[in-house]
Amino acid sequence: MFRTSRLAAGFATTALVVAGVGVGVGFGSGVAAAQTCASSSHDTKQDWSTVGVTHIYDKKVEAAEIGVGTAATYTVVIGTTGIGNPYVNTITDFPPTGFGAPTKATITAYHAVGGQVTEEVTPTPNAGGWKVTSTGWFVNSGNPVTLTITYPVPSSLTVGQSVTSGGVGVAGTVGVSNEMPNLTACFTARGANAGETVIGSLGDNGLGSSDGQLSSTGSVSDIIGDVLRNLIGS
Repeated sequence: MFRTSRLAAGFATTALVVAGVGVGVGFGSGVAAAQTCASSSHDTKQDWSTVGVTHIYDKKVEAAEIGVGTAATYTVVIGTTGIGNPYVNTITDFPPTGFGAPTKATITAYHAVGGQVTEEVTPTPNAGGWKVTSTGWFVNSGNPVTLTITYPVPSSLTVGQSVTSGGVGVAGTVGVSNEMPNLTACFTARGANAGETVIGSLGDNGLGSSDGQLSSTGSVSDIIGDVLRNLIGS
């Protein structure tokens, strides 16, 4: 009976295809006025602790408009200018208020062997945000460290609503540590398109996003076949 119900749900989905640091405070944010909805922000730090070097921090969201009930990916970049080689050991990202746990996160950082390498990491809760940690990611003027983190976008958002994230917290060697509640990124909620809606439907039926995503080259027959194979296999 369970398998039958899952197959029925799968056929219904197919029919749709044929016819998306410990820092001390949470820095949470919510709705922003439309005229101030900037998809990226920038900050710097230069004081006695940076020894004449400027540390650079950037945060951006993947798009100016994102579908309700889909996913939003944020990118946090930590860099430096001039000489010096600080290490970052903790990055805490604060999503918009009401967002759930991240579904994926990666760190891109310099390695002695391989240069800039991207690796998946597992965020953990931290003071209202989500942190990733390491014994130390190397940073210099040519090699920033980059966190990419994806959150589900609540289906309760209103189309046209401007949604601003919280800030960023960073910890590491001398000069690196910084708390930036204003390092935010904003997007405008829109209705999900057909492909994004299907992705959500497949997720509800126990399939990962990689199983259900529509691509520019994916045909309807390929999608139908994938749906049936995954449902029968489960």
